[in-house]
Amino acid sequence: MTREITLFVNPTAGHGRGTHAVQPAARAFRDAGFSVRTVLGTDAADALLRAREAVAGGTDALVAVGGDGMISLALQAVAGTRTPLGVVAVGTGNDFARSLGLPLRAPDAAGRLAAELLDGGGGRDIDLGRVGDRWFGTVLASGFDSRVNDRGNRIRLPVGRFTYDLAMIAELAAFRPVPYRLTLDDGTERQIRATLVAVGNGTSYGGGMRICAGARMDDGLLDVTVVGDCSRTTLIKVFPRVYRGTHLDHPVVTVHRARTLTLDAPGITGYADGEPLGPLPLTVACVPGALRVLAP
Repeated sequence: MTREITLFVNPTAGHGRGTHAVQPAARAFRDAGFSVRTVLGTDAADALLRAREAVAGGTDALVAVGGDGMISLALQAVAGTRTPLGVVAVGTGNDFARSLGLPLRAPDAAGRLAAELLDGGGGRDIDLGRVGDRWFGTVLASGFDSRVNDRGNRIRLPVGRFTYDLAMIAELAAFRPVPYRLTLDDGTERQIRATLVAVGNGTSYGGGMRICAGARMDDGLLDVTVVGDCSRTTLIKVFPRVYRGTHLDHPVVTVHRARTLTLDAPGITGYADGEPLGPLPLTVACVPGALRVLAP
């Protein structure tokens, strides 16, 4: 019986790398004996509908070709099912693939690895975060980092991966810590002033910023990184350490672990996997084993 995988493609990912990634990824699957169909969609809603149809139709795997935005869309189609998700990471940030140790911007290698794992019945189950009916795989951002996202989304210059850095510099001039109410699953409520609160199923966001460096994707818990009330000077000193994950040792940073939590702060938007969720308050839950992923 012919086995079929579905390539779920964002042709604009990584400034066109999505288009160039389709052929080598598809070739890797065909060489392994799979038939390949491709789902594009006229827009995000149409693409998601088509992906869900492929999953309901029994595709052997849904393989997202693109960046974290495309993977976020794919999660909405496969989470809670037994259809595995493959990842051909060719976007700008690629934090989901980075958290799983998958090839980055190497579609041939990513396709071969996914095909080998699928052919051998491999892959593994990982947790996902959930807010309402929205699933996420990496980090939910709120506070300074989400305001940087707000500003970055308004930047129209073709600056690629430097958009985040430019937005961060601009936001530093205006941002002040905000009052948060953080309610953990043990009933503990903390009212704090914080620069940001990040909730991690995975370790990183923003293209390798390891804000939740200790997070594991299979432990049934979310890592909650709180950067407290600090001066602009302190923030400038601490933030570069995020790329190494060493910021967690700074006195202004605390980490909690929880299965569920509620975040509330005035005027703050939550982002998960780089996509807007809406204004706080938001209740976040870890759903253990929600995704079968083609990763070692």
